[in-house]
Amino acid sequence: VQLVESGGGLVQPGGSLRLSCAASGFTFSNYNMNWYRQAPGKERELVARITSGGGSTNYADSVKGRFTISRDNAKNTVYLQMNSLKAEDTAVYYCNAFHRFLGNNYWGQGTQVTVSS
Repeated sequence: VQLVESGGGLVQPGGSLRLSCAASGFTFSNYNMNWYRQAPGKERELVARITSGGGSTNYADSVKGRFTISRDNAKNTVYLQMNSLKAEDTAVYYCNAFHRFLGNNYWGQGTQVTVSS
């Protein structure tokens, strides 16, 4: 099982980034997918989630209206489009796959997002 995040980097406040998470080793289309983040000295928090078929999404209040989660089950990839980035969005962003019946829970290695002028 592998989840490989990409797309992180340094961006100025107000800028945009798109994170990608490529999955392999499991049946991607059967899993709900989540993006979490962890800032220095803080607990990991859920940013966005999308159901296995992509029909439902949820967001943390802090990112609503700015971030969009999507998935392409044909490419086994989940995305996080981040717009209007703020300094407080600086964190390591993690991709997570969760099967709500089997209880399987997989994590990527994380990608750093830094918002700074």
